[in-house]
Amino acid sequence: MPTDQLSTTFAALADPTRRAILARLTRGEATVNELAEPFEVSLQAVSKHLKVLEQAGLISRGRTKQWRPCRLEAGPLADVAGWVAEYRRFWESGFDRLDEHLRQLREGTE
Repeated sequence: MPTDQLSTTFAALADPTRRAILARLTRGEATVNELAEPFEVSLQAVSKHLKVLEQAGLISRGRTKQWRPCRLEAGPLADVAGWVAEYRRFWESGFDRLDEHLRQLREGTE
C-alpha cells in the first residue's frame, strides 16, 4: 500500500531523536559524527535515523571527498505547515465564536 508524502513526513517526525537532528541542521550542514555527538546511541543508530529522514525528503546528503554533510530540506515541512494551517483556521474560528460569546456575557452583566 503506497504511503502519501505527508504520512511519511509525520512518521519521520514522530521520533524525538530525528526531530533533534532536524533542529541541529537548522544551524547548517553537519556530518554524521557531529549529529551523533549529543546522543547516547551508536553511529549506526544515528545513520538509521538519517536514512528515515532522507527517505522522507527532510534531509539530503552531499559528498565532498570523504566528507558527507547532511543538510535540511524544508519542502516536506512546508507541506506539514500547509496541512496544519487548514486546522488553524478551524481553531481560530472557534476562538472567535468564544470571544463573541464572552463579550455577550459581559455585556449582559453590566
